[in-house]
Amino acid sequence: MASVEKLKRKSSNCAGETKIKKAKVDKEKLPKRNKKGELKFPDHPDFRPNRTPKEILQAGAFGGGYFRPIKSGVTNEKYKDCWKEFPELWFEGVKPSLSIANSTYDKSRNFYKVKCGASLEEWESSGWIKAQDPYGWFQWYCRFYLGRRTEDDERQIGRWNRFLSRFKTNLVNKIKKADASYDNYTISPVIRQSLLHWGYQIVPQDLGGKRKPSEEESEKNVPLK
Repeated sequence: MASVEKLKRKSSNCAGETKIKKAKVDKEKLPKRNKKGELKFPDHPDFRPNRTPKEILQAGAFGGGYFRPIKSGVTNEKYKDCWKEFPELWFEGVKPSLSIANSTYDKSRNFYKVKCGASLEEWESSGWIKAQDPYGWFQWYCRFYLGRRTEDDERQIGRWNRFLSRFKTNLVNKIKKADASYDNYTISPVIRQSLLHWGYQIVPQDLGGKRKPSEEESEKNVPLK
């Protein structure tokens, strides 16, 4: 990705405002994929998720309520409709009140139909939430994907790498031990859902396979609505 102006925000642009500022989208600067299907960020080559924010949201994530109305314990401000900052294309075929901004966690909205993850309050008390992205890592990822760069990027990418190193390895070992296919979703659905929240789904190459997934397999693994 070409050099991008570094932006510093003290808080989200949807705090107590009636009109949400739309993120600017430069399609030429959006990340491309490598042969394994991972997204390439030239300025951060160690960050290689394989699911875009759109793919995560449309697959089914966060119990349908990531961008629900909140009051941040970090900024002490209230936030709502923050999803409107992002491209409308991300939400095609999705009802935001049920799948994006639902105030009640609904595991049936998740791709793997399980509940996972800590609460926002737990993340805040652990010191993982910064004021510029009061909802957390996925909000940071949405903005990073679209081109924003801030001083918090290294920390967030470091968190992603540590998470993948631990849980991707754990899942791969369980799949191999069971002598199962990469897309046997009965194996560790909670870990699979957690990985999806962090922008990753297991592919055949993760198990040492050399073949590329078929078109049917790809569609099965990321059911875009």
